[in-house]
Amino acid sequence: MRASSDTASETASETASDTASETASDAAPDTGLPRRIDVREVGPRDGLQNERPIPTEAKLDIVRHLVAAGARRIEATSFVSPRAVPALADAADVAAALTQWPHVRWSALVAGVRGAERAVAAGITDVEYVVSAADGHSRANVGRTTREALDLVPRVADIVHEAGGNLEVIIATAWDCPFDGETPADRVREIVDSALRDGADEICLADTIGTVTPGRLLSLLHETRRVAPGLDVAVHLHNTRGTGLASAYAALLAGVTRLDASIGGLGGCPFAPGASGNIATEELVYLAHDLGIETGLDLEGLLAAARRAEELLGAALPSGLLRAGDRLRPPAGGGELACAAQR
Repeated sequence: MRASSDTASETASETASDTASETASDAAPDTGLPRRIDVREVGPRDGLQNERPIPTEAKLDIVRHLVAAGARRIEATSFVSPRAVPALADAADVAAALTQWPHVRWSALVAGVRGAERAVAAGITDVEYVVSAADGHSRANVGRTTREALDLVPRVADIVHEAGGNLEVIIATAWDCPFDGETPADRVREIVDSALRDGADEICLADTIGTVTPGRLLSLLHETRRVAPGLDVAVHLHNTRGTGLASAYAALLAGVTRLDASIGGLGGCPFAPGASGNIATEELVYLAHDLGIETGLDLEGLLAAARRAEELLGAALPSGLLRAGDRLRPPAGGGELACAAQR
């Protein structure tokens, strides 16, 4: 059952209170917000998977701009069936080119054992294994039920750990599924508990179709932390219904320090009808910096990367900040003059 607004606000207060004691040493003075967050850039994978295929060198051009903007944690590609996701059929070629940036922590998404083997063989040992919390999306995405996908976690973990790597289990459709509807919180708790017992090092809650709002985010985060106390749970948000940044802000207030974002707001799942772009990296960074939170990312550099991605894709990206520019440095063309002319 969906929480009422009163229940959501009570949950938010409880979650923020619980988190405050857990993360007090990392919180900025007087705000309860973290001093610094780790933004994983997912544009090269999640951002491009639903687009028409572009050349490998074009992808590396986007990556080059992201690295220049300070990105130090980047989801580079996914090792999945090229028939299912043709836009990422060059995963091995992309991986081979990443050695020119040894200071960046690269990761790749996989959907099964074979994908984990391919990722490790290509030199990427930070692996994200996706498990859908809803059977409907799991069958559409990987051809397995949720339970069948969970049963593969020990084997995937062994492959990754034997290579000296790190395994993150990303729980897709953690809040809602386009086929099955609302995802019960106890189902997510069971997945978290099972994944951690079977070798997962990290957990990420993914709002695959962009339905979550701040109250619901805090409620599930609270439930997840009951199963995994002390674990820094990450969140992966989409802005399909315009609530992505509001939910990101709620996550920050609750002490979350690991968030995914995609340059320009690129993104969408080809196996989830209606899913669209992730929260835009530059918009998340704009919010974080205005709150006094460090990200290690340069906003102007991110905007340059987003503009380059637009050029290479030949299409406008959904980021509002890309259109408007930083408040301290508006875009060329002088929006103020245009406004004055309309008065």
